[in-house]
Amino acid sequence: LLAKAKGRGCLVTAPGMEVFDFVSRGFFPQSGIDEDPATGSAHTTLTPYWAKRLDKTELNACQLSSRKGYLRCKNLGDRTQISGKCIDYLIGKISI
Repeated sequence: LLAKAKGRGCLVTAPGMEVFDFVSRGFFPQSGIDEDPATGSAHTTLTPYWAKRLDKTELNACQLSSRKGYLRCKNLGDRTQISGKCIDYLIGKISI
């Protein structure tokens, strides 16, 4: 059903428990991604929402896919800083 919905995808979020301020899941079947394990772009919108709701600027987040994605998010007002551990899947060089 999500693949038939208009838009780029669907984000689901909820308050976290214990070490996480919030949790989320991201589904983007229109882009060929049934469930994204860790969506940085989604956290640029989720972070300001939860920062305001929790009255915090630094938040710990978990994307609850089967692989899990752990993100440290900082609300900087007009920007969101995201950090965490990752595994390189592509390294390249662009020449202009």
